[in-house]
Amino acid sequence: MPTPPSTPPSSRSVKIGADERTGWSSERPRREGAPPRPVDVSVRSRVLRPSDRLVYSPGSLLLVTGAKGAGIDAFLDRVIEEKGIVFSLDKVRGLLAGRVPEEHVDARARELLDTAVSRRIAAGQSVVVALETLDPAERNHFVLLAHGNRRPRHLLLVETPREGVAEDERAPLDELRRGLDANELGAEGFHTMLRISGNAISELKRIVFRPLSQD
Repeated sequence: MPTPPSTPPSSRSVKIGADERTGWSSERPRREGAPPRPVDVSVRSRVLRPSDRLVYSPGSLLLVTGAKGAGIDAFLDRVIEEKGIVFSLDKVRGLLAGRVPEEHVDARARELLDTAVSRRIAAGQSVVVALETLDPAERNHFVLLAHGNRRPRHLLLVETPREGVAEDERAPLDELRRGLDANELGAEGFHTMLRISGNAISELKRIVFRPLSQD
């Protein structure tokens, strides 16, 4: 069973089960000529507390976000146990550098990223995506990919000191913090959410995707 949020965070793992994937949606037919209704990805959600180890069920989608100064790539290189499951636009752009005309790199990178993430999700494989922006539309884009395959979705916000946050990032970051702390991001399709900052970042040693023990 998942560890209750009230358990003290020191020297323990937080386990996120495969059962935290069920949502609800409206299947009522729309009127002819009416614009399509947005897909209802909303689910029951919970806010996790920082821990030294996070255990997600295999096949989950984990989105990791934060300000550009949060050093998310380096953070994920340190904490993700299984290599080859972490994706980002920046990494794909690096692979395309010199192979694709510069003016086409961004569009091609997005296409390849979507293909790679979609294939892993469809195959029931775990995937971690480092988001490039704090835009809710970017989060929704990947949530929809996982929702269509009934895969669990999780969000991790990596904080950084205020001086590391650009002026244009402050408003969307504040809004994301507010929604996360109020446990409102189930409306965006996330089964769990976690915000880590300060010492909690260095104290988090591993993020793993493994079947959960029954004890």
